[in-house]
Amino acid sequence: MFLGEGVADWEATFHTAPTDSVADGVARYRDAVERANEVRVRCMDLGAPVPRPRPERPAPSVRWALTHMIEETGRHVGHADILRELIDGSTGC
Repeated sequence: MFLGEGVADWEATFHTAPTDSVADGVARYRDAVERANEVRVRCMDLGAPVPRPRPERPAPSVRWALTHMIEETGRHVGHADILRELIDGSTGC
């Protein structure tokens, strides 16, 4: 759920319905990636501030936001890999 261009209702992104399937989650993730990419391609200045729902607080730069997104994605992929290892017992490549 988006409050405005590029500003997400973060609390809503962490809740799923009991009837949601894995495919639903993957579809929402892919949609979020597509929306983030649409915003990203319009950002020509990596030093520019990102949009904030509360303009009275300082905004991080686009560079910081992109780096944070890469870091968070890597962290969650690592968590998913740990879960997979616990399920199937295989490790490594």
